[in-house]
Formats: sequence, C-alpha cells, structure tokens
Amino acid sequence: MTYDRLVCANCAAPVSEGRCPVCRANRERMQHEGPFGGLSPAALIGLLVVLIMAMALLAHQTA
Repeated sequence: MTYDRLVCANCAAPVSEGRCPVCRANRERMQHEGPFGGLSPAALIGLLVVLIMAMALLAHQTA
C-alpha cells in the first residue's frame, strides 16, 4: 500500500501531506521501504518458490 491513499488517525489528513509528526514519520518510513517492503514474508516465499519452479521447468525443457 502506498502512503498517498492513507489517512492519518491522528489528524485525519492524508499521510502524503505530512501535516502532523505522525504523518511525517509514517511517510518517511514508507518511502524508505524497498520495492518488496509491502509484501508479507509468505508472499515473498511464494514468489521465490514460483521462480525456482520456473527455472527448473526451463532447465528440464532444454535438457
């Protein structure tokens, strides 16, 4: 989820505007997360399994 759609529970303003210290802290935290920062560990493991299976399938087809 991106911070531009979040509403702050502290000031009821969009987090992307950064009106209060809570908004600014959350905006800063969310900007520093990597591209996979929003994914759960289970989703990351699932993606890794799919990637390994695809590589194994390609290796099997070329052999």
